[in-house]
Amino acid sequence: MPGAQPDLPWLGRPHTVAAPKRRSPAAVIGVCLGAVAVLVLGLVAIVALNRTGTPPLANANFRDAPSSQDVPPQQPPPGGAGAPASASSPSTELSTPSPTGPQKVLKLADHPILQDPNAGLQNRVCTLPAWQSTQEGAEAFFTAASKCLDAAWGPFLEAYHLPFTPPSLHFPTGASFETECGTIQVGIATAAYYCENNLYVPFRGLQTDQYGNNPGVYLALFAHEYGHHVQEVAGLMDAAWQKIYEAGQNSPAGLEMSRRKELQAQCFSGMFLGAHVDQGGTISRDMYNKAWNDQETRGDNTSRSHDHGTNAHYASWWRAGATSNRIADCNTFAAPSSEVS
Repeated sequence: MPGAQPDLPWLGRPHTVAAPKRRSPAAVIGVCLGAVAVLVLGLVAIVALNRTGTPPLANANFRDAPSSQDVPPQQPPPGGAGAPASASSPSTELSTPSPTGPQKVLKLADHPILQDPNAGLQNRVCTLPAWQSTQEGAEAFFTAASKCLDAAWGPFLEAYHLPFTPPSLHFPTGASFETECGTIQVGIATAAYYCENNLYVPFRGLQTDQYGNNPGVYLALFAHEYGHHVQEVAGLMDAAWQKIYEAGQNSPAGLEMSRRKELQAQCFSGMFLGAHVDQGGTISRDMYNKAWNDQETRGDNTSRSHDHGTNAHYASWWRAGATSNRIADCNTFAAPSSEVS
């Protein structure tokens, strides 16, 4: 497509924050004393949460509107087992863009959607049913989440004249399920799975016995898989797999390209939660914070693989998307190798 970047309202510019007014010395002293009291109470709460095994709230500096200036500090790992949220593979043949109408753009670092430093997802209301750790409850939750993801990413991609269609949802119930990418065994590495415009969420892979009533964790991994659909529609997925095939899937270069692809999906997941938290729907600050902390439990350090990125990078790319809501900050294909190891 031409190099011109669309400037449309759904590309999500940050809300402006007014500069603070000057205060008298007495007011400043009062504010400082209040801040000390809040800090002490916060430390007490964190100690209490740690004693019960609950991760502390990790994003004290999060603003209701996206901000590219204020990135919360890294938090210590919350502990607990985990695995990469997903695995995804292509079919043996790459899809071919339609000869007419919107078409994919098979590019990576120079892809059109990654060029505008101000482009992001619009702040929206997303209303989800209360999480229930049952097959039926999970289906209702993820079906509603998919509608929110469609509403977020569809207009964004269509603004770049890309051929957006929502992915088809599937909820396998067996120990394995069939896809165009082959037979997939349900396990901790397949909490959700994407293949060729199809998104699979096997309830048995969600580890609800470990994560319990933590919808933010489940939403983040689902948004990661949906991030692969964004890559598919845009043409990033096909372009990445072409490089992987050329280098060899298990070669150092092939594994690095796989990590770049997976870490970008992480960043897209963070963008979605960052754009929808505290907007009046049901994506709460608590859900966001739980998702923030959970990212450190997932990655190659946990799964003993080399194709998704270290746990630290798995967390850092998700947090980059969540705090800035700028798709240019998700350009893993332009990042140095040290940031996608």
